[in-house]
Order: sequence, then C-alpha cells, then structure tokens
Amino acid sequence: MINLVNSNRNQLLGYLESQLKFFFPDQQVNIGPILDKYLDEALIRLEKCINSIKVWQVGNFDYLHSSQYATFLYFLSNTIWRNKGNIQLCTKIFLLNKALNGIDCFYEIEMPDIFFIGHSNGIVLAKATYGNYLVLYQNSTVGKNYGVAPILGERVVLFPNSAVIGRSVIANGSTISQGTSVINKNTLENSLVFSGNNGELEFRKPKKSFIDDIFR
Repeated sequence: MINLVNSNRNQLLGYLESQLKFFFPDQQVNIGPILDKYLDEALIRLEKCINSIKVWQVGNFDYLHSSQYATFLYFLSNTIWRNKGNIQLCTKIFLLNKALNGIDCFYEIEMPDIFFIGHSNGIVLAKATYGNYLVLYQNSTVGKNYGVAPILGERVVLFPNSAVIGRSVIANGSTISQGTSVINKNTLENSLVFSGNNGELEFRKPKKSFIDDIFR
C-alpha cells in the first residue's frame, strides 16, 4: 500500500470526510462508510500513477501536494462510479476537486492509468478518449464539438492554454504547444504542434522528448 506522507489511512479518511461535510453540509449521505469501502482501490490506482512520474517520490502520496491530491480525488470519484456506488458522493468529490484545485474532470471520464497534472488550474476535460502517459498543464482544454469528442493517443502533452476540440485525433507523441488550438484536425506522430497560417497546423520535429523528462 502507498505510503501516506504525514498521515495514515484513518487520518486521510477523516480529512476527506471533513472537507466534504464542510463544502456540502446537506447530510443526505452517510459518506464515511462509502469512502472507507473504496479508498484502498483508489489508492492502488493512484500509486501506479505516482510511481510512473519522475518528479514524484516513488510510493509516497502527500495529500498537501495539490497535483497529487487532484489526481487522487479523480481516482476516488471514478472508482466509486465504476463500482456503481453512490452517485451523489461521486458528484461531491468531483465538485470538491473543482473547488480546491480548479480542475474540471468529471467522474465518468475514463482517464488513463498514468497521467501527470503539471498545474491543475483551469484544466477542463470532456468525455474523450485518453491514452496513457498524458501530460496536462494549466488552462488546457479537451472539448466536444457538436457532441463529437477528440481521441488522444499515448504520450500526448498539452501545454498551457492549449485546446483539443471536436473531431480531432491527436497522434502518439504529439506535443500541443502553448496557446495552440486543434479543432477538428489530426496531428502527426512524435511532433510539436503549433498554430500555422489560415487556421492550419504547423508540425515540427522535437529536439528532445518532453515525456522522457516526466515519466519513468
């Protein structure tokens, strides 16, 4: 089981329950037993993710590390939803993550097993297809267009203020540069993607791998 930095399992449960009761004082759900039931499964998923990220210490989860906590809250809400648990609690955990960390990542979204949140503020994610080793930075957006969601391959990086919208296929190894929007377009594998002329995209060969700096 993952090591909880400056905490233990019971303390983490109490901390989370206190947050949820403070933000949502309706008392409509006895949340303690539900959190207890699904916590370990969520922590197993979180450990796999944390252990794959170079900048994070293997086997350690710090609830005061905002990116780690944002990832944990997603895994917990999604784990409860997968197991057909209490939807009201899933919603509260999703909203707690949005309030604390500024990330809009709904519990029904199937995020990959391994992904990295650089800075969570302003990240908005639609119900799209996401590949492993995804990197997300602040104000990046994945959205639908007329109900059609993008497909993101593996080892995709979304730099700050970038967007992937609609009928777009983001090929493996694509890095969407800062401020670039990919709308109903496809990218090339292992490329840097920039905004070109007349709404077209410009592709360049990267000089280094951003992914290798982030994941083990």
